[in-house]
Amino acid sequence: MKDLRILAATLITIIFTSCNNMDTSKDTANQETQPPEIASDTLTAHLKDFNPDLPTIGLLMYNGVLQSEVVATSDVFAKPTEDGKQIFNVITISESGNPITTEEGLRLIPDYTFDNCPKLKVLFVPSAYDMYSQVHNNAIVEFIKKKNEETEYTVSNCGGAQLIGASGIADGHKIVTWIGGGEQLQKDYPNLKVQDDNLVTYVKDGKFLSSNGNLASYVTALELVEIMTSPAHRKFVESYLYLDRLQDWKNKD
Repeated sequence: MKDLRILAATLITIIFTSCNNMDTSKDTANQETQPPEIASDTLTAHLKDFNPDLPTIGLLMYNGVLQSEVVATSDVFAKPTEDGKQIFNVITISESGNPITTEEGLRLIPDYTFDNCPKLKVLFVPSAYDMYSQVHNNAIVEFIKKKNEETEYTVSNCGGAQLIGASGIADGHKIVTWIGGGEQLQKDYPNLKVQDDNLVTYVKDGKFLSSNGNLASYVTALELVEIMTSPAHRKFVESYLYLDRLQDWKNKD
């Protein structure tokens, strides 16, 4: 009997210990299958909050937009002062706020729509290879008209000049478009003073600035950032962008 009691006690101890071990294993397994704590995105520390006290630069976007004409302006106006201070809000705007896809395939999420866009100091109007849809989109044309009433400057790059022409806001003013597009622009909008795009890269006439577009969009952005700040700040932005390296690369061994 004594041996039976000892055997029973031993079995109970083994069973109890095994159950505890099973529970512990289950807890460990559960812990191992829990998703790891996601580290915060350190890049968020660099995002710039909208500051209502700063002038706002608006970048119009729509499907098929040439991404260089959006990026160039952002590149220039988003740069801080030499001592690190933000001096502009740079925002993107589209009709609906849905993600847009550039001509080159990059997907961009607009900050604002036509309905909730804040007051703009400058509106940049970019282009696409096919401007037919944009020129015949009354919502875009009306947005440009409306914003031009409040902007200090309105800028077009490349075929964006067609939207300026369709809006009628720059009638009687000089404008330039993409290389090879001037003749048709003049026919379509005879009230514009279309410049020879073979000779003119950039033109400013009053509040209206325009360029041939693509990488020439940096020209309108740099010219305007100098007007709105100073030659010293423009020089700083150019150095920030390493433009001297781009200009001189053929002369380097």
